[in-house]
Amino acid sequence: MRPEAEPVDVDAPLAVDVPPAPHDASGERVPTRDLAGLAPAARPARRWTPRRVVATPAALEHPHGRRIAHRVEALGIEVERLRANRLTGIRGGTERETYARAKATMAIVVSPPSRRRLQPIAPSADWRFDLAEGCPAHCQYCYLAGSLSGPPVTRVYADLDDILAGLADYAGRGTVTSRSPARAAEGTTFEASCYTDPLALEHLTGSWRRAVEHFADWDAPVQLRWTTKYADVDTFVGLPHAGRTRVRFSVNCRPVSERMEGGTASVPHRLAALRRLALDGYPVGLTVAPIMPLPAWREHYGELLDAVAGAVAGVPGLDLTAELITHRFTPGSKEVLLGWYPRTRLEMDESARSRKHGRFGAVKYVYPRDTMAELRTWFDRELAARLPACRVLYWT
Repeated sequence: MRPEAEPVDVDAPLAVDVPPAPHDASGERVPTRDLAGLAPAARPARRWTPRRVVATPAALEHPHGRRIAHRVEALGIEVERLRANRLTGIRGGTERETYARAKATMAIVVSPPSRRRLQPIAPSADWRFDLAEGCPAHCQYCYLAGSLSGPPVTRVYADLDDILAGLADYAGRGTVTSRSPARAAEGTTFEASCYTDPLALEHLTGSWRRAVEHFADWDAPVQLRWTTKYADVDTFVGLPHAGRTRVRFSVNCRPVSERMEGGTASVPHRLAALRRLALDGYPVGLTVAPIMPLPAWREHYGELLDAVAGAVAGVPGLDLTAELITHRFTPGSKEVLLGWYPRTRLEMDESARSRKHGRFGAVKYVYPRDTMAELRTWFDRELAARLPACRVLYWT
């Protein structure tokens, strides 16, 4: 079930003086006094523990599928071996019960053939590839709502070795970033977090660590990209990465992050994790999303940018980017989200939005042109002033 949001004092300042080398990557809330010069108290990082883990026969034929099963069992979680390559026992008596069951379930499966045929993922990267599908977080604006069919089970892919081996066919063939004069230095870019959150699952699968190693050993101008709302980066610090993995942290102002992102790491902890990776030589990034013109939004987002500036202060050779994404929804995603979160305060009023059509005719609702222009002008100006080393990759 979705955790209830705690009361938030949105007028209190967001601490920005992140310690140079935090020892804790916990997703629990960090007291302001800890971020004001004291390292957070050491405690285990916040990690998702699924209530049910199942594995299909086909998944267990793959070495990585067996590795995931053994890894999960070593954490004291039982793995149910299914008799057929079909998931059952997910649906409940109500939509809410089905949601709760699915969100608490992880399935070890083989990726469908359609996932092995990579697609461009503008404006983020040349290609999208998937190591999992589904996310255990409870974000009330969830981008996956309406995008994936069926109950929101988290599926992790056992055929990792085949997936990574298949990427070579796409190197040098990108049309999104590798042909952009402003981003050509990134090489062929591969996005690995479109349908999941890597750090939410890494302790259970080890898949993204293996992907980082794969890209580090790949003798070609390529880059692995993924974004997260978690902070458990321990297994990535010290890992040879050759600068070929850009980790972006999805961040938002406090009224959004503390009221609408259940089950995730706090923004201060995400920024502490960003600093740890930046100090370890990783290219890093911000995914500021979804941007919303809330009451006093300038003050709230200004506080966020100041917190980021404090987190990256003094990092040698900092390579920091920003991707700016405004909130939008479709009729289908609105219906799903209201079923999942009937008490949400997320604004999804079609009459207050502009109606647009996607590439394939799908309807989506975005902010009106004047609102979008006001938001973009402010972010362009304030990012340049508060984070001059940050490169903005795109606005949408």
